[in-house]
Order: sequence, then structure tokens, then C-alpha cells
Amino acid sequence: MNINDVNEGIEKNKKRKRIGRGTGSGLGKTAGRGHKGQRSRAGHSQHPTFQGGAMPMIRRIAKRGFNNKFAVQVGEVNVADLEAHFSAGDEVTPDSLREKDLANYKYDVLKVLGKGEISKKLTVSAHRFSKTAREKIEKAGGSVVELPGKKPVVKNKMKSATQS
Repeated sequence: MNINDVNEGIEKNKKRKRIGRGTGSGLGKTAGRGHKGQRSRAGHSQHPTFQGGAMPMIRRIAKRGFNNKFAVQVGEVNVADLEAHFSAGDEVTPDSLREKDLANYKYDVLKVLGKGEISKKLTVSAHRFSKTAREKIEKAGGSVVELPGKKPVVKNKMKSATQS
């Protein structure tokens, strides 16, 4: 191949197909639609997932599980992450966690989990805390601030009503 052959065979300004403009154009008479049949008729439209009358893929595949669109999205941060990214005396809030890319996603409530160790005195603000996370933060001399947020769903309302 030579440098002067690079663009050979490439039509830069290709003309569009003019359909149904007489037999001389090569696309006259049936205008590329063939004779008779479903796709030859005017007004023919077909669903993009139509598979020629076969059982559609979406109906062939087994459906499993349930996706609750009303479920509370819980953001999670471990105590070890707080130890690594914050210095002693800092205030940990959902905004400061977002700035440090620790909880940089969409969630309804933020929960601090107890994985890892913490030795720094921090003031941690979140919607929920695991039991071990709360113990570890307070043991290190820090404090826990529980923010108001969506409450967890009570599974069986009848049981909770009879217990109280």
C-alpha cells in the first residue's frame, strides 16, 4: 500500500438512496421491499424485540427473586476506613466522607460498621452504627452522633404491637 492509495475506494460524499423513483433508479417499483408479505406493506412497524413469532427471550428466561424499589439504600463505612483517612480530633460527617471518596455514592442512610480497629479520637455522625463500631469508637475516646433518617422497616407489625 502506498500513501496515495489510502483513500482509494472511499466515497466521501455518498448520495442517499432515492427509493421509489422509477425503474431506472434500481430502487423503483417495489422500492427494495420485495413482493407481498408483512414488511412490504405500508404502515408496517414491529417491536424491536419481536422474534418472528417465537417465544420472546424475556418470557423464556426464568425470573428469580424480588427487587424492592421501596427498600432503604444503606451506605456503609468501616471503622478501619475512618482510622486510615481521618486524623485525631476530626469530625466525621456524611459530607466529609463524600469528600474523601469513602461514601461517594447514592444512599438513604449511612451506617458505620465495626470492621478493623480505631485508635483515634473522632466525632462520628451517621444514621446508624453497628454495636461493635459504636463500642470501638467510644473505647478510643471518640463520640457517636446518630443523625435522624429513615427508620428500618418492621417486618411483622402484629408481633411488635403485642410485645409493647
